[in-house]
Amino acid sequence: MDGTLAVLFFIYGLTDMTVNYCPTGCLAYADAPARVSLQGADVRFDGASTGRELALGYDLPATYGPFQPTVSLSATDGGDIWVGAGAKWTSGALFNTPLFIESTFQPGLHIRGDGPDLGGQVHFRAGLGVGYRFDNGARLTVSYDHRSNGDRLDTNPGLETLSVRYAVTWE
Repeated sequence: MDGTLAVLFFIYGLTDMTVNYCPTGCLAYADAPARVSLQGADVRFDGASTGRELALGYDLPATYGPFQPTVSLSATDGGDIWVGAGAKWTSGALFNTPLFIESTFQPGLHIRGDGPDLGGQVHFRAGLGVGYRFDNGARLTVSYDHRSNGDRLDTNPGLETLSVRYAVTWE
């Protein structure tokens, strides 16, 4: 997987910003619900499952245009650690249902345990997911993400996760 998910994040977000936000301020601040999330994932390297990952995330209580700041921390059963901060873009309701699309982009640090060599510590994590909004504000999302060093170094095999995330509002 190359940078396709990162490109999609920017296409979705910048298109939404241009169409829906720029008339009143492209990156204008707005209050938003803060959310805390727990995510379980299957870690994939070179097309094969190599373990599991557990992640904790926090979406800050603000948006800047269509982008909501987000931070996350994850650990694999092989001892790899990821910590990152970036932005999340979430669509409105799809087809007048509680379904939505979500895309993320987070630069961060990857600390290798017993997992594969990803080529350095600075990595970019981009994801795409489909989710369901519950009436109480909670969200359940199935997503796929890719992280790599963006071809900045000679070694850049990349790593993917297929995950399920449950998020609740945090006030």
